[in-house]
Order: sequence, then C-alpha cells, then structure tokens
Amino acid sequence: MKVENLAACPTVDVEDDRTGLSIETLRRALADNLFYVQGKYPGTATKNDYYMALAYTVRDRLLQRWLATREAYDKQDVRIVCYLSAEFLLGPHLGNNLVNLDIYEPIQRALTESGLDLDELIAQEEEPGLGNGGLGRLAACYMESLASLEIPAIGYGIRYEFGIFDQEIRDGWQVEITDKWLQYGNPWEILQADIAVEVKFGGHTEFYANDQGEQCVRWLPNYTLKGIPYDTPILGYHVNTANTLRLWKAEASESFDFQRFNQGDYYGAVDDKTAAENLTKVLYPNDEQVQGKELRLQQQYFFVSCSLQDMIRIHLAEGNRLETFHEKFAAQLNDTHPAVGVAELMRLLVDEHAMPWNTAWYVTQRTFAYTNHTLLPEALEKWSLSLFGRLLPRHLEIIYEINQRFLEQVRQQFPNDVGRIAALSLIDESGERYVRMANLASVGSYAINGVAALHSELVKSTVLREFHELWPTKITNVTNGVTPRRWMVLSNPQLADLITSKIGHSWVRQLGELRQLEAYVNDAEFCAAWQQVKLANKQQLAQRILNLTGIEVDPTSMFDIQVKRIHEYKRQHLNVLHIITLYNRIKENPAQEIVPRTFIFGGKAAPGYFLAKLMIKLITSVGEVVNNDADVAGRLKVVFLPDYNVTNSQPVYPAADLSEQISTAGKEASGTGNMKFSMNGALTIGTLDGANVEIREEVGEENFFLFGLTVDEVMALKAQGYRPNEYCDRNPNLQKIIHQLSSGVFSRGDQNLFMPLVDNLLYQDPYLLCADYQAYVDCQDQVSQAYAETDRWTHMSILNTARMGKFSSDRSIRDYGETIWQVQPVPLTLKDYVQADAGLRVDQSWV
Repeated sequence: MKVENLAACPTVDVEDDRTGLSIETLRRALADNLFYVQGKYPGTATKNDYYMALAYTVRDRLLQRWLATREAYDKQDVRIVCYLSAEFLLGPHLGNNLVNLDIYEPIQRALTESGLDLDELIAQEEEPGLGNGGLGRLAACYMESLASLEIPAIGYGIRYEFGIFDQEIRDGWQVEITDKWLQYGNPWEILQADIAVEVKFGGHTEFYANDQGEQCVRWLPNYTLKGIPYDTPILGYHVNTANTLRLWKAEASESFDFQRFNQGDYYGAVDDKTAAENLTKVLYPNDEQVQGKELRLQQQYFFVSCSLQDMIRIHLAEGNRLETFHEKFAAQLNDTHPAVGVAELMRLLVDEHAMPWNTAWYVTQRTFAYTNHTLLPEALEKWSLSLFGRLLPRHLEIIYEINQRFLEQVRQQFPNDVGRIAALSLIDESGERYVRMANLASVGSYAINGVAALHSELVKSTVLREFHELWPTKITNVTNGVTPRRWMVLSNPQLADLITSKIGHSWVRQLGELRQLEAYVNDAEFCAAWQQVKLANKQQLAQRILNLTGIEVDPTSMFDIQVKRIHEYKRQHLNVLHIITLYNRIKENPAQEIVPRTFIFGGKAAPGYFLAKLMIKLITSVGEVVNNDADVAGRLKVVFLPDYNVTNSQPVYPAADLSEQISTAGKEASGTGNMKFSMNGALTIGTLDGANVEIREEVGEENFFLFGLTVDEVMALKAQGYRPNEYCDRNPNLQKIIHQLSSGVFSRGDQNLFMPLVDNLLYQDPYLLCADYQAYVDCQDQVSQAYAETDRWTHMSILNTARMGKFSSDRSIRDYGETIWQVQPVPLTLKDYVQADAGLRVDQSWV
C-alpha cells in the first residue's frame, strides 16, 4: 500500500477539519486522525491504522448530525420508538455510512490522492458480532430505515464482546472459532460511562410499610451488576437524522476487592469483575444445558432492565411525570427475548417509583408492542419456575399477580372454559411448570404483529389462537422489509447505477419507483446491460469462491444459491437431493445436455445442533464427489462458502441467478434473504411459505417457480399419518439417492456417516422432504428450461427487481409508525441546531 503522499496533504485551513468535505480537508482530517488518534505516521502505520483513521474521519461527520438529532428531539419533546432486541446484526459501518452521508466519491478521491485504496480499507473492518441471523439483520434494517424516515428512535441491546462464532470448514465439517470482533477496537461506538445503571439478580423479597403505612415490597438481591452503555450513531440516507443504538456491557459494581487482595488472594480480588463481565461476553450461548439457559435469561433481563431504567431517566430528566411514560415511548419487543420487560417495567413503576398497581399496568400495557417471529413451538421461549424464581424472584411474584388478574378477566368472558384458561395462562402447568414469555408479551402489550401476511394469519390460528379469540383486533401484520441502501446501493453498485441511469436516483428512498423499469423490459440495449451487470457480479463472486475454497466455478453457469441459517426446516438437504438427482442423470448418460449449475450454500449451524452440522458435511461431501467426477466435466459444481455473515453475503445476492426459498410451508415466519435476492434480480424457487407468498403476488406467478405442499396440505398430511418411507418406495430416483447416502457413495465408503440423516428422512421426516421431493425436482427442470432461454430469463429478472418496492424496510417502518407506534417524522436542518462558533447545546438527559 503506497502512502507517501499522506503526510504531504495541504495545511491551509479552508474549512473545518471535523465537518468539511473538500478533498483537501478530507486528506488533512485523515492525516490528523492517523497522527493524533492512532498515534502513527505513515512509516509505522498498519492497514488497520489507516482504516481506523478513515473511520474516525467519517465518524466526525456523523457526530455533528447525531448530536443535533438528539438536541432536536429534546427541544420538540417527540415520541420515541425504543426498539428492544437481543440482536442487531449491523454489518460493517464504513461503507454504509459513506453511502448514507453521500461522501463515497470524495472519500475515494481523497484516499487515492493520499496513496490509499478505499476497497482495501473497507475490507479491513471487523463486522460487529451482535447477531446471528434474520432477526438481528431485520433489527439493523429497521434502525437504518427509522433514521432515513427521520423517525425518533433508540435501539437497545447488548454489547457482546464475542459474536456467535466465526465458521471454518475443515474436512467438510463446521468448526467454531471465537469471533473477536472488538480486539482492535470499535471506532463507531462512544462510551457513556456516566449514565451507567445497576441491575439486580437473585436473592429474595420482603414486605415493608412505607411512610404512608402502605404495604410495599423490597427486593434484596444476592448481587448487583453495572450496565455500561455504548452508543453507536445510526445515520439515515441523505438526511441529517442520526439515531442512537445504545448497547449495554456488564461490569461488576466493584471491580477490585482490596480486602481479598491484602489477604494474598490476588486472583480472587478480581473474581467479581470477571464473573460480571461474562454476562455480556458472548452472543447466545449453547442453551442445551441449564447453565446456558441461565446465562441467556440473565442476558435478556440485564439489557431490558438497563434500557427501561434509561428510558425512565430520560423521561424524568425532561420534566415529565411517569404517568405519561407511554406517551413518550413506544417500546417494540423484537420477539420474546425482551418480554421480561413487561414485568420489569411494572417492578420499576410499582416498587421503585411507588406507582399504584392499576396505574402502572395501564402505563405498561400502553408502552409495549410485541413482534412474533416464529411458528416453531421450540422457539417459543419459556423458563422453568425454579430458574426464573432463583434469578428474578420479584419478577416471578409480579408475573403471578399479572396472571391472576388476567385470568379473572378471561373467566368472566369465558366461564368454565378450563382449556382456554390453560392455554392463556402465563404459567405452563403441564409437567414442570414454566413461565411462557410469548404469553407475557401478549398480555403486556397493546399490539401484536406477525412479520408476513401468511405468518400473521397462522399466528392467529395456531400459536396465539386463544389470544386472537380474546382480542380479535390486537394481532396485525407488518410484513418484513430490507434496506435497499445496503442491499442494492452498497452491495450492487453497478446495478444501482444502471437503474439510476434510467429512472433517476429517488428510487433509493421510494423503492416503489422501481416499477418504472418495466418500461425497459423489452429494450434490447437495457437487457444487454442488465446481463452484463449480472455477469460481472458472478465473475467477482467466482473469484471470491476460488480464493476462499480453491474451487473454480464457471461464471456463465446458473448460480443456484441457498444462504441462510442451517436448519432442518429450511431444508438445505432437499437442495442436496436435487444435486444428487442431476449427478445421477449425468452418470446414467454422460453425453446428455444439461444446463450448467453452480450450487452455492452458506450458513452457520448452532454448535449443539447435530443434524444441522451433519447437513453441512453432506453438502461438502457431495461436492467432493460431484466437483471431481470426470463425467460431470464441470457442468455441476457444489460450493460451501464459510463464515456466512453480512460482510460475506454482500457479494452473494448480486451474483445469484436462482434463490432457494424451499422451507416447509408454514414454518418460515417471513424470511428476508428472499427479498434481497429478488431485489438484485434473482428468480425464486420456493414454497408458499413466509414472505414468499407476497413476493410471488408482487412479481407475478409467471416470474416465480412454485412447488410443494401448501400449509393446509402439510397439516392434512400430518393429521392422516405421514409415512415418508412410502414416498421413497414409490420413487425410484429418491430410493436410489437414499441407497447412495447409506452405502457410502458420498462419504468415502463410510456407511454410517449419513445414517442419522437417512433414518430421519425414512422414519420421521418432520419437514416433509420426501413428500415434496418430486415436485421440487420437476420445478427445477422448469428452472433449467427457463435459464436456457436467455431473453426470457432476463425479462423475468428485471421484473423481479422492478416489483420489489413493497419489501423495503422503509415501507415496513411506515406501517409500524402508522398502525402501531403512532409516531411522526422529525425533519432536521443542521443550521437550526449548530452554531459555527458556539457548537451544540447537548441535553443532559441523553448524555
């Protein structure tokens, strides 16, 4: 990296180094940050030093907007959305902030003139390890859209020191490596140690009489931790609004025990600090063991308590009464992970602020709204009473009280309905007793929403059926969306530029304007340009695949991609059954014509999920055979991309020809990868599951490859007694594949390796692969036929992108704002809040 010119940048003070955007100012700011913040000069600086200097240069231009945003909210006494989520899968900040600040080109020029490469520095950034899947990525999209729509918001979560894990593939198996994303520092966060809060755990409660002689409850904890907030500005696209993501780190109340140190117990002197910090060390530990579950509950309560205390502090500092707390804040529970917040807000209002129960319950129910993200029973959180009571004794008492009052209301409406009472109760009384977090969230919220039209209807008819019958208007739908800024403008700049050349740039903020592309679907020049962009993206991904895996793939082949968390219900193994089907066809007739395909997989399996990890081994083992068979002659390639995350996904979506969305109908809540693929011109093969239903409606059924059982057919088949082995017996191709898997054809002769998967398919098959297999293979044949017709495929690709306006996260946030949160945008003009000489007056309630 050539950097001699960096020190030679101009020193003339033509504009403010912290906010100026001229090339000379940017170069000077970069040099200053390298010297004064990193403590380096070009002769000693590493690539990471240059990245950090650039990040601070960009952050300086963010902070002006961030502080002005907070002051504006204070002056105007606005209603604020508080998005409570255990995950925020943000992705790297640098590139996204350059796009949203609209300074990508000047920064690139300044770096080039200083002998630096922007792409290299962007690649240097460690991805924040703050999430592990779609729920966390959705939260990140929503935070960006909230800022882009200028809606006041605070995101609240946990500052995990280590992410879920980095994934390596060794001999075809997933190996988990510690994700040390913070080891070189995080230039985007700002420590706010002066507004730390205390969080209690364990102990017991006792009654006491207050000064008015009223009976009250006091919680006497076993130990208390400190919650330390770290703020990250989240900037909107081409606006001055920068909202706050506030993440909490756990620390001991006292970091050093001098008494133990003086007694010679040197390690024991810091035991409390070590134990406390373990709470926010790692994202979502393996929760198969009791200890893992305990830590997860601790994490959830910790960040919720910190966040609610912070919200109360802000509210009181602005001179408001707690009786109006729900008018100031709309707190969205992103799934059940923050649901303990219902009990915690009650505790804070009743115990800490002496509010009468009925008033506190009125405030609490009107503060929270709850998003349900799952239809899988195992994903509906519940906690044993013994564990919950040991960690949070006061909250268990509060939940009992809420439950008693709630069930009395139910009995009045549905007398003598024992089954309904059992279903609605916050306590699961069957077998070992549990606290049901979805029920707590449902009772303690004023609104409940699903995340796709189909999902919301299934929520009403299955997992929350009794709540829907009790409150028919409470459950609504807000279909998920993704931000086009990261998933098109940043990750697919060539396509974004092509689109802008035809319809202008306002589509980035109003994605529905993509419909204008339909006018060019028969324009030969535009179609040729569309094909060239896709080919260039595939060439880039092909090079990346070669660098990461050593596998050489043909960019002109169909890129058939399935990237998502590895799970049986997402059915990556159904995809593998199709690969083996094509392989067998070639082996039976090596000379036959076949549409070349590159099958690309990516995703992480939970460390304790044996079958999911075995599915990764299956993919890589089939690839080992197929990729090296002379009869195949390169017409089929199978690739598993390691360590799938936001960074590694950004080159994937633009390069996809076919998007695999093949979950069993009724199992996927929504999906967001399906949206990212279609936005970037990929065609979808999928079931009528999650948001696939709405995507198909928008793009047109003729531009979507549909197969598989419907939700009703799945339920009917299971009700009548599903026997997967019978499907196998009736299908010679499937029967042959099962034999190959069990005889060692794809496992170097090891006949036992894949037997757990084979036995699962033949005798259980909970996700109906055998029932959907033939329909999937037949549909894939239709895909091959369409891909062979280049013009037809291109038309379908353009229409997929053109009709994806509904699936912007901007539309999702507008829906939330209008139907659930009742919030309004607060446009911000910097000159209204920033004085060149005096600077900003910062409201102390926020700092």
